[in-house]
Amino acid sequence: MIIQGTLVSSSGTFKSQIRVDGNFIVDVGTNLGQADITFSDDCLIFAGMGDIHIHARDDVSESQTYKEDFCTAGAAAINGGVVHVADMPNNPVPPITDESYLEKARHLEKRNPPIHFTLYAGIGPGTRPLTFAVPYKAYMGPSVGDLFFKTLEQLDETLSHYRGCNVSFHCEDPILLEEHADAATHEAKRPTECEISATRFALQMIEKYDLKGKLCHYSVGEGLPLIREARSRGVKVTCEVTPHHLYFDQSDLTDENRGKMQMNPPLRTISDRQAMLAALREGTLDYLATDHAPHTLEENEQGISGQPHLDTFGAFVTWLILDQKFTPEQAALFCSENPGDFVNPYISPKKFGKIEPGYTASLTVLNLKQPVTIKREDLKTKCGWSPFEGITFPGSVEAVFIEGRQVR
Repeated sequence: MIIQGTLVSSSGTFKSQIRVDGNFIVDVGTNLGQADITFSDDCLIFAGMGDIHIHARDDVSESQTYKEDFCTAGAAAINGGVVHVADMPNNPVPPITDESYLEKARHLEKRNPPIHFTLYAGIGPGTRPLTFAVPYKAYMGPSVGDLFFKTLEQLDETLSHYRGCNVSFHCEDPILLEEHADAATHEAKRPTECEISATRFALQMIEKYDLKGKLCHYSVGEGLPLIREARSRGVKVTCEVTPHHLYFDQSDLTDENRGKMQMNPPLRTISDRQAMLAALREGTLDYLATDHAPHTLEENEQGISGQPHLDTFGAFVTWLILDQKFTPEQAALFCSENPGDFVNPYISPKKFGKIEPGYTASLTVLNLKQPVTIKREDLKTKCGWSPFEGITFPGSVEAVFIEGRQVR
């Protein structure tokens, strides 16, 4: 199969063709032959976009699959132009040992979702590294079950066993969270100093134990200089940012929408949101990662934190490009190439992130001239709602290819 159109990478945008054989790209060039599929000049073809921070709610217990499972998360991902995801480990049965991780992997294989899932392993009090290479997630503050630390000293002791590993951090200081637990609002219970304190500590741990570190769902402008300074000294740290911390801020909160607008970390100030946009533009933030956290609307009204974002990923990217004036090349970096670089060490022979021979033939095609209004009836996530309902994005997902097959 030959696909033709405007291809985008971090190094440029150009008209070309892609030859696909089976699951892989075998050639890219301008004279490969008669195209089987041609996309118009309104469209941009990206290496398949990846979301490296989602919560599919699926594990061997199946106790939370009423709000999402691997298959419905996969369908929502395709709806949003996402071809691979990385699923977090804060499950009722957390994957923290070889046995529990492989049990979750077998459960995933049995589900047979329509896209590729990379699984994080959890780090909790007293855990130890698995005997094979995986990405890890450490929760500094309370999460599902017992997979979190009550003190930073406890986290330090545990991380001493993970030297050299790939560890992602949820940066909220557990001691400061406890000190603010009785505050009047969710935002006041999880103030900026919780994230800033945890950022300092995470950067110390990444440097101390030579970790390949990642800071999840970053939201505080005041913490960005800490990250830049650490990088200048060679600390190996990358950072995520979510759609909600780029699009919404505390000025959007009302008494009516507080339940749906609650997440951890919470919405920040207008200046914090603007700082996240600027940091994504100049490269301090490396990944657009949704923290897709599906709950029922009833659960959100009861104060459970999290928003679903897989269905709207691609449409949101068109908002970044057309309304916020990000270049397509920038979007290719934080939506395709960097997520591919993150998962590729764990998924051979698959290889995501670039439109080059040898890479998996998974592609995301965005139409920059076809706006879309987000409607509940068009969503694929099992939880059945989106914080973007009623919002019109300036472009939309035109097509999705998964391992050589067009699925949308």
